[in-house]
Amino acid sequence: MPRFAANLSFLYQELPFLNRFEAAARDGFKAVEYLFPYAWPASEIAARLRGNGLEQALFNAPPGGADVDSFAAAWDGGTRGIACLPGREAEFRTGFSAALRAAEALSCRQVHVMAGLAPADAKASDLHAAYLKNLGWATGEAAKDGLDVLIEPINTRDMPGFYLSRQAAAHAVIAKAGASNLKVQMDLYHCQIMEGDLAMQLRQYLPTGAVGHIQIAGVPERNEPDTGEINYAYLFALIERLDFQGWIGCEYRPADGTPGGTSRGLGWMRAATTAA
Repeated sequence: MPRFAANLSFLYQELPFLNRFEAAARDGFKAVEYLFPYAWPASEIAARLRGNGLEQALFNAPPGGADVDSFAAAWDGGTRGIACLPGREAEFRTGFSAALRAAEALSCRQVHVMAGLAPADAKASDLHAAYLKNLGWATGEAAKDGLDVLIEPINTRDMPGFYLSRQAAAHAVIAKAGASNLKVQMDLYHCQIMEGDLAMQLRQYLPTGAVGHIQIAGVPERNEPDTGEINYAYLFALIERLDFQGWIGCEYRPADGTPGGTSRGLGWMRAATTAA
């Protein structure tokens, strides 16, 4: 049966962040994910996880910066990762080290590293070399703690200039890097916008074991997965047949943005669970 994780950066936004854990558990989620944990004490987040019987499925390494304040400022200023940016290796290592400390405190086994926005005047070979160098270092550090590093192709309509945007490119990076703990975060929303053919891509990549995490949202509005052009009921059944053992992250914006809208919109999850 597909296992769904609530993305607390997108869902339950009417609630303070730390109160979203209880709301997710009450709605039947067994795991959570979100963009960043760094603005809150890790001990407090860990307590919310334990108190609500939740697993931490995933979070992002800092987008840039050297401390909690600059992590947030980097994101707010439009930085979307620095892994592909030459000359910022020290900053990348500082941020990823913070992610590893958070992962240990939260018993999280996966950390997503955002590739970053490619400068228009940068050489492709320089970006590729920096990306592989940073991922090589990150996977080596993560392996010491038994953690996986994830990379995610993100569509360039929502995020123009993002360095990694297609599934084949992500899997080529993994093959080149040669690290067994480097995997793909396969967001079907981004994949549908950039490439489509989702069922065939799932059939191609899930059996390889190189996909560590899946995310979902309706296309094109990024609302609940039972809205828009994707037949998720079909894809959930396919994912189950392919024996994917990871979490499926619900990274969508509830169509009903009023208090309680997230919960009222979860009919799709109840249907998926019943069908399974």
